Amino acid sequence: MGASASNVHDLVVIGAGPTGLACAIDAQRAGFSVVLIDKGCLCNSLFHYPAHMTFFTTPELLEIGNMPFSSPNQKPNRNEALEYYRKVAEHYALDVRQYETVLSVAGSDGEFVVHTEDRFGRRIEHGARKIVVSTGYYDLPNYLAIPGEELSKVKHYYHEPHPYFGLNVLVIGGKNSAAIAALDLWRHGARVTLVHRGAEMHRHVKYWILPDINNRVANGEIKAYFKSTVANITEDTVTLATPDGEKTIPNDFVFALTGYHPDFEFIERLGVKLDEANDRCPICDPATLESNVAGIYLAGVIVAGERTNEIFIENGRFHGKLIADSLTEKLAALPQPA
Repeated sequence: MGASASNVHDLVVIGAGPTGLACAIDAQRAGFSVVLIDKGCLCNSLFHYPAHMTFFTTPELLEIGNMPFSSPNQKPNRNEALEYYRKVAEHYALDVRQYETVLSVAGSDGEFVVHTEDRFGRRIEHGARKIVVSTGYYDLPNYLAIPGEELSKVKHYYHEPHPYFGLNVLVIGGKNSAAIAALDLWRHGARVTLVHRGAEMHRHVKYWILPDINNRVANGEIKAYFKSTVANITEDTVTLATPDGEKTIPNDFVFALTGYHPDFEFIERLGVKLDEANDRCPICDPATLESNVAGIYLAGVIVAGERTNEIFIENGRFHGKLIADSLTEKLAALPQPA
């Protein structure tokens, strides 16, 4: 059964992060009716970033919809960004359906039906002439397949340090998120051990963070095991495989901050093909971002497949203009819904 005429939109944007918002704004400004759908809240990934996170960029590079992002700080923080994107959504009166999970997409170009479910299990249908998928990657952590990884004390997201005061905490990883978490935990009274498979912290750790974490390690304030991996996790310990052999140390919590990946399964269910020889980049036209499935566009980090360090808010925010230009050309050629 198709969606009712009153529930048919020119464009449905799946994902209400900054890139999804930018896509909706550009399409709306071009004269199209748009609804955004997100399984979480507005800018759900940003909301789940560490509570006191500071961006690695300046405010103007996070701007969307030609709205200035005013901040007294050279690098804005998470709370400022959330407030900014709320104001943008409010200014443009964007129709954002929060806490609604997309289950499947049926139909074809010009006559899609997006099947969703709200947080109470109620089913909803949205008609869409075109679709944009802008789901990011932060919801799917890279699991390590370590015995004990399923224990409740193992976390793949870091939010704030207070609950870990006075406890033995292991941080797995060698990039920015691991370095930031390790430093924050240590500064708030946790006993921190860092383990990384590389010989040193990753070269992409930000220039103002790298000397800080290196100095804490050199001073013995944060214990670090390089060229090492985690072999086993139990309720009270972790066992590390190090160049000097296995070491078992006391442990209360583990933060496995080893990155995230796009929802390739969802993308493939839509019929979008992945280029397996090119880091699983979805097939799409670089000029319009329309995928191999007519009428389904891709935006944001998912365009880069497994190369999640290539597209950020700073460049993903421009995807909306490419898509809006294509919609202007192609929607005019489609019959209007009855």
